[in-house]
Amino acid sequence: MIIRENRVKVEEYIDEYIMKSQNKEYGPEDVIFFDLEHYVYKKPKCIGVFGACEYDKKANNILVTQYMIEDRDEAKDILYLAKEYFMKMKEKGKKAIITFSGNNDFTVINYLFKENGIYYNFDEEFDSVDIQKEYEKFNNLSIGLKKLEKVFGIFREGEVISGSNLAKTFHKVMKDKGYFKRMPEEKIEKILLYNEQDVINLYYIYVNWKKYIFNNSNIKDTQFEDDLMDVEVLEDDSNL
Repeated sequence: MIIRENRVKVEEYIDEYIMKSQNKEYGPEDVIFFDLEHYVYKKPKCIGVFGACEYDKKANNILVTQYMIEDRDEAKDILYLAKEYFMKMKEKGKKAIITFSGNNDFTVINYLFKENGIYYNFDEEFDSVDIQKEYEKFNNLSIGLKKLEKVFGIFREGEVISGSNLAKTFHKVMKDKGYFKRMPEEKIEKILLYNEQDVINLYYIYVNWKKYIFNNSNIKDTQFEDDLMDVEVLEDDSNL
């Protein structure tokens, strides 16, 4: 299991720009920014990468926490680490989880928790704010995360990886116990950086929502990106 924590310095946020959802407004220090890379074939098979970050107001930085499985035997371990993370965040006073198209991630993690006898009720512990749904409320249209990042002037580091390619990678990890050891280090780093950028950019969008969103009401983009959809990998895929 790869367990990684990384602190990223950010600019101070301005209160008036923070997103307000359902008549509630949480400061970034009160929330968790959350994203999964997972593998689904007919039903959820595993979480490949768990990614989450929290804002440290005193240090004015973001602490990113990531877990990445290295073989199929760790598919259950990552679930326990995920539960421990959320329990720790609850103890620290976090009140909400911020996602983008979070229904996919919650469907996967809730299914895998139940399948492995792990009890955790997200609805009881945290409020949930889905940035994609918040955009839909405003513009009555759907938008992908990468497109929304451009609206906010966010330029992500590293390569954009499709959800299908990520799913294929974790299919191989689950199928072949030695696959991860044969993976180039560069590929592993690309996956971790991609996930890290997802959760960091959720922070930037959340704290700058009112600065940008009301000036872009003419955005018309109904295209969902691969990594925002449930991805199924066929067992007979010739690329595997």
